[in-house]
Amino acid sequence: METTEAFTGLRCVDCGESFDAEEATHRCPECEGILDPEYDLDALDVSRETFESRRFDSMWRYEELLPFTRESAVSMDEGATALVEAPKLADELGVGRVLIKDEGRNPTGTFKDRGQTVAVTAASQHGASDVALASAGNAGQAAAAYAARAGLDAHVFLPSRSGFTQKAMVNVHGGDMNVVEGRIGDAGAAYEGAMAENPEWYSVKTFVTPYRHEGKKTMLYETVEQLDWEVPDAVVYPTGGGVGLVGMHKAAKELRDLGLTGDLPAMYAAQAEGCAPVVRAFEEGRDVHEPWQNPDTICGGIEIPDPGASPLILDALRESDGGAVATSDQDILDSAVTVAQNEGVEMGATCAAAASGAWELAQRGEFDEEDTVVLLNTGHGSKDDDVLRSHLMSKGI
Repeated sequence: METTEAFTGLRCVDCGESFDAEEATHRCPECEGILDPEYDLDALDVSRETFESRRFDSMWRYEELLPFTRESAVSMDEGATALVEAPKLADELGVGRVLIKDEGRNPTGTFKDRGQTVAVTAASQHGASDVALASAGNAGQAAAAYAARAGLDAHVFLPSRSGFTQKAMVNVHGGDMNVVEGRIGDAGAAYEGAMAENPEWYSVKTFVTPYRHEGKKTMLYETVEQLDWEVPDAVVYPTGGGVGLVGMHKAAKELRDLGLTGDLPAMYAAQAEGCAPVVRAFEEGRDVHEPWQNPDTICGGIEIPDPGASPLILDALRESDGGAVATSDQDILDSAVTVAQNEGVEMGATCAAAASGAWELAQRGEFDEEDTVVLLNTGHGSKDDDVLRSHLMSKGI
């Protein structure tokens, strides 16, 4: 494998055992826990100037802090997305600055590309011929795209409620699309059955592969560098499986431990009221969620009733002195429209949970008047254009 110098292998977050990345590919061989890439940060000789001297052209500019070399990566120059100032939103929230990290500018229109570039690189380096996953939609599209670039076959299991765009583009990229009646849990069950029948398939599913959260951590690296190495006071993230939130919190700790920053941003998980297992667990002081019964939200991307990595999410919220918030579908869709009409940024319907959540957090007094608040727009509005337009039509607009 073509790994970077500081990458030392994979550590299980549950039992603490470490493994060689060439041998361990997915969950912990000892206890089935989640594996997390590890680095010898003391061996790294990097500074702010190291990264500032490079073109801001791809997340792989941070290759020293990633498992694989940029040269070996299956990449389409994902990352390096804009951090858009939102002054009207800042006034509304009563804070110093609001900025929107606009992940809709990635190759397939969402932050899922950051995870799949690393996961598919791992698959390719492990000699896989096929990758597979269950997805609510966007991750499946991204997996099909990166598999196509790597010359691999992709098997994607989507629930019937997934958007037309995501289904269409899985086909366009040449993926084997399997639409399963029902919701994400039903797609997951179909995926598990197919994996049992095809053990040679390489999973690129959330927290089954160790590498998707590792790619998404680069959102925090970029944000801090774009803020001239000032850590934002708060990051609000639309949370389903929580991959990006866990990754960004890890990145913040790495930058701190390298001496490049001094603080951790407060991480906030934003969910929909119709499916908010992380919020409920946080509010009840639990270390792990209880599965959400009868999920019901228009925000399919965060309708994850049973997030397998909730202990990691909850640890990140508490360790960073952040929190969790749930808002209604009506408020989330209203927020997407408000951001588009006042700031021009096209937020996906699911992604607008970050904006809606930020408004609610501001009303609760979570932010100070000088705070810098970053909202993660995890996908482009065109992914949900039918949902947003229907919302407007329901109001007679």
